[in-house]
Amino acid sequence: MKDFKKAKTKVKVSIGESVRIIRELQELSQNQLAILSGIPQSTLLAIERDKINLGVERAKILARALKCHPAVMVFPGWHINDEKAA
Repeated sequence: MKDFKKAKTKVKVSIGESVRIIRELQELSQNQLAILSGIPQSTLLAIERDKINLGVERAKILARALKCHPAVMVFPGWHINDEKAA
């Protein structure tokens, strides 16, 4: 465990905000993402507003539709504390 690096919070972004940001960066509407993912638009709205939990299965489905890793949405604002990268 001596090679273990603690993660530090870089920015404060909720899971719902991260989903919305990724969707908007790809210039997708909620309706378009609903079609791509098969998740109803009303559910996407609730996720983006942090009214319901994203959950593991939804994170996997949205990650496929948004072409990103699920961790990008589930752990927004985190980075590895690596002095070599600085």
